[in-house]
Amino acid sequence: MKSFLRRIDWILFAALLPILAAGLVTIRSFSVDVNQVLFWKQVGSIVVSIGVFFALSLVDWRFLRRSSVIMVLYGLASLMLTALLVVGHISRGAQSWFRVGIFAFEPVDIAKIVLIILLAKYFSRRHIEIAHIRHIFVSGAYALVFFLLALLQPDFGSSLIIFAIWFGMVLVSGISKKHLFLVLLGGAVVFFGLWTFGFREYQKERIRNFINPFADTRGSGYNAFQSMVAAGSGQVLGKGIGYGTQSRLNFLPEYQTDFIFSAFSEEWGFVGVMLLFVLWGIVIWRILYNTLRGASNFEILFGMGLAIYLMAHFVIHVGMNIGLLPVTGLPLPFMSYGGSHLLAEFTGLGILMGMGAYSRDAHKDEIRNEFSGL
Repeated sequence: MKSFLRRIDWILFAALLPILAAGLVTIRSFSVDVNQVLFWKQVGSIVVSIGVFFALSLVDWRFLRRSSVIMVLYGLASLMLTALLVVGHISRGAQSWFRVGIFAFEPVDIAKIVLIILLAKYFSRRHIEIAHIRHIFVSGAYALVFFLLALLQPDFGSSLIIFAIWFGMVLVSGISKKHLFLVLLGGAVVFFGLWTFGFREYQKERIRNFINPFADTRGSGYNAFQSMVAAGSGQVLGKGIGYGTQSRLNFLPEYQTDFIFSAFSEEWGFVGVMLLFVLWGIVIWRILYNTLRGASNFEILFGMGLAIYLMAHFVIHVGMNIGLLPVTGLPLPFMSYGGSHLLAEFTGLGILMGMGAYSRDAHKDEIRNEFSGL
């Protein structure tokens, strides 16, 4: 029992609980029957995800260092994303879900964790020669498969997160400044190609609305405009739980998922938002703290990838809610309604906790060997 308790970062877990509670309160605060159903489904998702978190923390994850295991995971994730294009359930214009009865699952969330594992393995094996530009393109090819499969759904938000994971992990792996410029130039070329041949009209409209959100506030810019109004109307102390008029009167769409930050801001105001930011800061701090204690480069890179994944979701979600980024339809981790992203987030954290168990032993051995040689 003591061994299990030592595996868990209880500061991290304690910081997550009020974030989870804030999401539940925001979902339930509007007394419509359907919202009560969503509330209890979210409670169930949280319970299952936390259970998975504790269970995965008990696993010795050193087997993930084997290339054969990682390639099986990568192949399964690619297969699921491909199958979506044939048998996936369409919701809000995107074919992103497998649905069986009342249960639905979005495989791209787990694919993001698989990509972090794969890139951690790839870069950890090549940390000495990482300056060679070919490793940027090879790692990019792995990420490109997931990127394109998500874009075909179409799920531009998840494609953006996949790119952020790859780009962030390339940066922390030790890329040269010259190669970084080439990557950014390549990204600009890819964006131009997507704008010309890949993006659908509604996706282009979202980017146009980002540049000028007030150009069509009753049409394509409606969601972005209402989210900014809701976020700003909370002022300093907020309107109070259940008194967010933008959400209650249905001016703010999808307040339980894509725009939950705006709904939360309207009810809790600037003070509540600052508290949320502090809690998020603690979460990222503890992830990085556990990451830097990794037993090898693989564990360290996995933890860095997990931090990049969560921060990318957080920054993009908040940015699109306050008009600083285009609306992409991304959930806010640990707060937005939905079981798939919760399961993926707690899966990543559970793996990190499991890695921490043997990293402590590894560092003890290193210290013992260092002093024995004096």
